[in-house]
Amino acid sequence: MNTAFEMSQKSVAAVEAGDREGWIALFAPDGVVEDPVGPSMFDETGRGHHGPEGIGAFFDAAIAGNQVRFAIRESHAAGDEVANVVTITTTLPDGSKAIIDAVTVYRVADDGEHLASMRAFWTPDEMRFEPAPS
Repeated sequence: MNTAFEMSQKSVAAVEAGDREGWIALFAPDGVVEDPVGPSMFDETGRGHHGPEGIGAFFDAAIAGNQVRFAIRESHAAGDEVANVVTITTTLPDGSKAIIDAVTVYRVADDGEHLASMRAFWTPDEMRFEPAPS
């Protein structure tokens, strides 16, 4: 099995478990997260979240306190990368949901044991919302 695919699965598992420290530990010390790629509500500069502190800050802003679930519809591995076609459903504390369709690209670091990057391609304008159950 492709290492990048395996690392993407570990990333998904850590995010779904809300395991902040476990997720950060998957990345190389100079790792970067771009979610979404480009300027966004999570990254005004569009340069990504770098290193453990930046990646942790992203986790705190986008993931912590929410229930995040991934449905991987397709996965395409090549070399030290994998692109997963996913639907990500984030259930907010009030029970409402934010749903995005994305392509998440994971690249394995040179050490073969960490992620060099995770880049999520999606458009905030295409995010769908479901109200909290009544």
